[in-house]
Amino acid sequence: MTASLARRTAAELVGTGLLVAVVVGSGIQAAELSHDVGVQLLANSLATVFGLGVLILLFGPVSGAHFNPVVTLATWVSARLTLREVAAYVPAQIVGAIGGSVLANAMFAEPPVTFSTRDRYAGHLWLAESVATAGLILLVLGLDRIGRAALAPAAVASYIGAAYWFTSSTSFANPAVTIGRAFTDTFAGIAPASVPPFIAAQLLGAGLGLAAVVVIYGRPAPAAPELVVPHGEPEPAAT
Repeated sequence: MTASLARRTAAELVGTGLLVAVVVGSGIQAAELSHDVGVQLLANSLATVFGLGVLILLFGPVSGAHFNPVVTLATWVSARLTLREVAAYVPAQIVGAIGGSVLANAMFAEPPVTFSTRDRYAGHLWLAESVATAGLILLVLGLDRIGRAALAPAAVASYIGAAYWFTSSTSFANPAVTIGRAFTDTFAGIAPASVPPFIAAQLLGAGLGLAAVVVIYGRPAPAAPELVVPHGEPEPAAT
């Protein structure tokens, strides 16, 4: 039996919140411990890799551990979710992301809500977000297609860690996380004015990732294997 929609939605809210708390909190800690931007980014990326891997492992069996509206939308386009599920997941992810920023701020004695002044408004950053998001969608759906969804905790976390370094934007690749990070004026923040073009680039990247999946793997089969990682328990076979 699979988890109820309410439980899956709660998992998406809590999981996304914890993910953003890891990203923002580790960024604050890194900035306090070192003035070297390279060291700060290294600490931030390592914490994100470990945190994301654990969160996917923990919440994947309940909701699929999307934590990301573009993953949810790509799953819906692939006929793995209904519109009702999308309508529940996406707001939960956004609310969770904002809550994660507020929590991280509070843990480090920062004002709970301070909108970021960190401008990330540039064409090369939007290109980087499109590339990062396309790669993420290709990875998530590709693992599903080749029957390796169980590898998602390590594979997705590793990809995001690498994308921190090979993209100029440090790979947000997630509209909910992008919105959440606008609520902290710290190392991981993004100015509210920079959020809309980042999200537009992420949506474009998701479309490119979906197209790449079709080109490489063909159109999906009618059956619905698990995504991002297996969730729910199969019903017992009839005897």
